[in-house]
Formats: sequence, structure tokens, C-alpha cells
Amino acid sequence: MAKKILVVEDEKKLVAILKGYLEQAGFHVVTASDGEQALAVFRHEKPALVLLDLNLPKLDGLDVCRALRKESNVPIIMVTARVEEADRLIGLELGADDYITKPFSPREVVARVRAVLRRAEGEPARAETFVAGELTLDLAKHSVRLKDREIELTPTEFDLLTVLMQNPGRAFTRLQLLDRVQGEAFEGYERTIDAHIKNLRQKIERDPKNPRYILTVFGVGYKFAEDV
Repeated sequence: MAKKILVVEDEKKLVAILKGYLEQAGFHVVTASDGEQALAVFRHEKPALVLLDLNLPKLDGLDVCRALRKESNVPIIMVTARVEEADRLIGLELGADDYITKPFSPREVVARVRAVLRRAEGEPARAETFVAGELTLDLAKHSVRLKDREIELTPTEFDLLTVLMQNPGRAFTRLQLLDRVQGEAFEGYERTIDAHIKNLRQKIERDPKNPRYILTVFGVGYKFAEDV
């Protein structure tokens, strides 16, 4: 069964182009032209991924992303003409998994959609469990628990935590982490990792400002604590 993609974009020509390329790639596409409609269509259609423009009528993309994250961990790729780093980081901090700036190649969008969906689905199940203090990551179940509470993570957050927990004590640069979770084809920038780390700490740390699990290695990047 074809995976359903929700394209949220108010430029009709761009919607037609993206819809054509995604359908040619084997996806089923539903669309919305403003933020309020996007939330309604999402709740009705339950897509596998949302391709979300930032500049929307009625409710902008950041507000839509914020609303979606309150009720779902569906993969979100933000699409926008905004190029300021602050805008990108706000979107990532709200839980977006990827970010594409206009102008772009429709083929690149299809490639990004496939890559994010692959990460969301995870690798074939492996009976591997990683435990650190009160935190448990189960690769086979694709789940994370803090004590007895299930922690909801986005695909990117789960992949990032997996890399860190598999290598306790090892310091990773931002670029190394970006390569591990996004892949070599991702034309991103290293500071996106800071936004994802901030989100992870908010979810798994008792005191995100004084983290117990994910530690900052000044001048390098991040590492997962040893002997937690």
C-alpha cells in the first residue's frame, strides 16, 4: 500500500509539481493550502509524513508544526523560502525532522522524503537493548523508556539517541552526528544537531540545563555519559 504524504503549500503550481513527482515515486499525496486545513486533513488522513511550508495563510507552518507535535510524532519536513538560521532552528526545536529551502529540485524533495521515512521505519528489528540509569532504549521495539514511562521521540531524535547510547563516553562532533542520523546526502548544517540535542534533553533529562545523560564536550560536540 502506497505511503500517504501530506503536502501543505499554498502555491498551486508548486503543489502540482510536488504531487506529480511524489506520485511518480509511488506515494499517495493529499494536500492542504493553509495551516488550519493542514491540521484538519492530517487528523482525517493520518499521513506517514508531512511536507510543510512555513509561510502559510491563517496558521503559519511553525504553529502547525507545534500543533502536530502535541498529538503526533509523524515525520515532518519543513519547506520554506526563509534562509535565516534562526527560522531553521525554531522549526527544528519544534520537532521537524528535516529542512529544505526554496528553490529546490523536486527530485531532492523525493529523496529527502524517502530518507526520512526510512529512518522513521527503523532498521530491521534487532534484539538490542541499551540501559543507562533510568533510561532504556530498545532497538527491536523502537522504543525509549524513562523509568516506567514511554518517551515519545521523533525519528531523528531516536536515531541520535541510539548513536550516543551505543557509544558511551565517545565524543562526537556535530558533523559526525549529522552524518550518522541524516546520511551523506543530507545538505544540512552542523548546528541542526544542537536543536535536536536540546529537544532530547527536554524529554529525557530531569534537569536539561544540568544533563545527566547527554553531555556537552566543549570545543568538540556531544557524548553519552559513562557509568550513569
